[in-house]
Amino acid sequence: MWRAHAALPQWTGCCRATSACRALSVSARRRMDHVPQSLVRGNRSSGTGAENLALNERVQALIASGHDIINLAFGQAPFPPMDLAVKALQENAHVTQYEPVRGIRPLREAIVKYHAAQDELEFDPDNMIVGPGSKELIFLLMAVFDGDIILPSPAWVTYKPQAVLAGHEPVVMELSVGDEWRVTPEILAQTVLNKCSSKNKLLIFCNPDNPTGAGYSRDHLQSLVPVLREHNIIVLSDEIYGHLTYSRDHVSLAKFCPERTILSSGLSKWASAGGWRLGYSAYPSQLSALCLAVASAASHTYTSASAPIQHAAVQIYRNIPASQEYSRHCTRILAAVAKYSRSELTKCGLKCIAPVGGFYLFVDFEILRPHMARMGMKTADDLFARILDDVQVALLSGSPGLLRPEQELSARLSFTDFNGADALGASQTDGLPLDNALTPEFVEKYCCRVVGGIQRLVSWVSENTK
Repeated sequence: MWRAHAALPQWTGCCRATSACRALSVSARRRMDHVPQSLVRGNRSSGTGAENLALNERVQALIASGHDIINLAFGQAPFPPMDLAVKALQENAHVTQYEPVRGIRPLREAIVKYHAAQDELEFDPDNMIVGPGSKELIFLLMAVFDGDIILPSPAWVTYKPQAVLAGHEPVVMELSVGDEWRVTPEILAQTVLNKCSSKNKLLIFCNPDNPTGAGYSRDHLQSLVPVLREHNIIVLSDEIYGHLTYSRDHVSLAKFCPERTILSSGLSKWASAGGWRLGYSAYPSQLSALCLAVASAASHTYTSASAPIQHAAVQIYRNIPASQEYSRHCTRILAAVAKYSRSELTKCGLKCIAPVGGFYLFVDFEILRPHMARMGMKTADDLFARILDDVQVALLSGSPGLLRPEQELSARLSFTDFNGADALGASQTDGLPLDNALTPEFVEKYCCRVVGGIQRLVSWVSENTK
């Protein structure tokens, strides 16, 4: 049973949050109107930016102006980083030189050993690039790649804009909730046969997935390998959430198709250091030409990742037992919040698969469609703007940013708007074995903002589907 907490004021009626949000959007568009579009090349002229970042900035502005908005739209680790990470950064703050483009060798070697211990994977530090976030390295790969880029739908908001910025018109592969939003051999093969025209193909593959929370077992991954080899598909396996898999049994595609898999990861999610901007890509020797091309592009763009952060990251990846224990505590909390959130949402008729890792639920609001006309709504944007207006809960619409159809009533819900320091402290001192699941009472006590947001949604949906 949900209980209101003192830290979470009860919502009452409409605070006109959406009106303020729309005003901010109009203001941004007016500023863009003063930029001559003739200065911008081709289809790069939209200027809208990443939808998740833009929405988060608007929500933060509303919060700063006094609105009690619960932000379930933005996926950011809520926990403080490990003490050893903070200490290592402090100790290396004096390091100011430009480091090697591919990253300092001690860090690349530490990452190799970390994945050997965590995932039983073998990488070569000479075929690895460390950069200012995995996001930049994914973009540079797209920029140098010659061929078709295949994106799943749903997809993370930045994959398609990155492909377009890199000069590609991406091929969109429609996934199905019946397959729990996973890529299947059949869907992949049909996409290639019906939509691809190039000999070379690059599949962008997220495991666990953002935005759906879907994950892949050994059998799922092995079933994809024949299709990858038959159709000459290279895979960028985005495993930034890999070490936040709730069951702690994450398996990488690199285990079964190493010669075609580029593993992408970093510190932002499992190590709660998104703002540090440190990520990496590990290439197989068979794709060393691609690795070299990305490193060349890196040398002409960002030069190298921040030196103090690279040196601090060495200690994070070298201290494998401490890192593993830290990520297990974080994962245990996220698993409990995910379970609670899905359980409550499905009680009122909303639908979503059970996530296997990460921060997200991909929620189907179709139950509201028969009632939308009565409430004066026609589109998904209308629906989620109304939810923000009525109950001050921000969600990220599935269309268009997540590549979902315009008529679909889907949204990504991120269950990370809670005080991670308090939750992590309680988890680390409760004395329970880490294999023990946390209770709903723990979630209600230490993750009360998410609980409040979920209950606002549930109440609003229940009221408007009577």
